[in-house]
Amino acid sequence: MAKKAKSKPRPRKANKARARAGKPSANKVKRAAKVSPVPEGFSTVTPHLNVRDAAQALDFYKRAFGAKETVRMPGPGGKVLHAEIKIGDSHLFLADEMPEWGSRSPLTIGGTATAICLYVDDADAVFNQAVSAGAKVLMPLADQFWGDRYGKLADPFGHEWAVATHLEDLTPEEMKKRQEIAMAQMAQRPQGQP
Repeated sequence: MAKKAKSKPRPRKANKARARAGKPSANKVKRAAKVSPVPEGFSTVTPHLNVRDAAQALDFYKRAFGAKETVRMPGPGGKVLHAEIKIGDSHLFLADEMPEWGSRSPLTIGGTATAICLYVDDADAVFNQAVSAGAKVLMPLADQFWGDRYGKLADPFGHEWAVATHLEDLTPEEMKKRQEIAMAQMAQRPQGQP
């Protein structure tokens, strides 16, 4: 019994079939595979802030945190459709809120459920600089049981920022002991005091 030779699809037909199905051709897939899935200089997680008045927010982040603006794309009605800033070695995306597209700022929704932690060489200097630029203190800067000098701020656009400098590395046992002491001290404070 003679074996049937398996026919291989010709690349042209395969690519035409892929194009009809809305898929890139095999040649295009190969070329795209050479491009990194994460843009150069970025990490795998990049916060994207929606704000009311992105132009003012960009100016604030420059004054408060030394941000460098790298991209600004104008949108409809003079809004900022997309912007990118870099603080230290980290990127953030930023855009004006556009409720018609499902994009709302913390000021519109009445708060935020997240905070961005900014590690810096001198937490005191950056914290004070941000307050001078218009940030509101949520938690005063202090040395914390986990080994950071740490405090929290709210920017004028409703986003929360933690500013920190790492002071010491602790073992899990040391951290647990310090946490127990800190929690006991907190329990003794009158309600509402940090």
